[in-house]
Amino acid sequence: MKPTLLILAAGIGSRYGGVKQLDAVGPSGETIIDYSIYDALRAGFGKVVFIIKEAIEDDFKAAFVERLRDRVAIDYVFQETWMVPEGVTIPDNRSKPWGTGHAVLMAKGKIDGPFAVINADDFYGRGAFEVIARYYEGWTPARENDYSMVGFRLENTLSEFGTVSRGVCTAGPGGLLAGVTERTRIARDEAGRITYTDEAGNEIALDGGTVVSMNFWGFTPSFFGHLEQGFADFIARSAGDLKAEYYIPSAVNDLVAAGASTVKLLHSPDAWFGMTYREDRPRVVGSIRALTDAGVYPENLWG
Repeated sequence: MKPTLLILAAGIGSRYGGVKQLDAVGPSGETIIDYSIYDALRAGFGKVVFIIKEAIEDDFKAAFVERLRDRVAIDYVFQETWMVPEGVTIPDNRSKPWGTGHAVLMAKGKIDGPFAVINADDFYGRGAFEVIARYYEGWTPARENDYSMVGFRLENTLSEFGTVSRGVCTAGPGGLLAGVTERTRIARDEAGRITYTDEAGNEIALDGGTVVSMNFWGFTPSFFGHLEQGFADFIARSAGDLKAEYYIPSAVNDLVAAGASTVKLLHSPDAWFGMTYREDRPRVVGSIRALTDAGVYPENLWG
């Protein structure tokens, strides 16, 4: 069974200042999403499902569905704040999205085999898709709680134009993921040190080789059931907090701690880059140009 690619594309890009999912960065007008789909198809993926907002449906369909429908099976679902499992009650004044865990839950019923989850605005590189596709070769339902994550070196995931948040990974025996700890306000200081700022305002050093999560996960359909229960528990704990979000790493940490699932920590040889801030865009465009000149990608991906 070929894996499915699930792309989280519902974010509005508040720090970026626009709908960066649709921003052209390739030499022939390609978006980062185009390169992710291209790499996934080369790695053997067979379907793409998007999580989007209703507000960008028309632009999204014009950019991807019509152009790629003859190349790969494409489907999409919406993530809206009011879309919650039956029996879950949410505050009437909630407007902020519920987070990446809730986003993945929206794809329940659309995927019946192993799948990878990625961000729409992150460029992961061909190797990341290949390593996760290989991991699920020959997959059967007997591996229903066998999950995975592609990790990247922290030093290769920073922005020159502001702080970032990253999930710092802890490895356990057998190359399994023991947990992910969210670190916020990560940046490189004037001396070249990488630090994060804790809740007390202290700057704490991080090693550049630290493995971090960039939201490149491998799951199976069983994850939807875990998410549904986890989201209900999250709402019961946090419904009064209008800014609380249900993140994928939180769900994974709970499953690993309970022994309900295992998560294989995979590694990609490729460099990650993305567009957290608008100022990051020239670097992304230049990096893709260099990869194109090196023959990694054609001048026109879909030409």
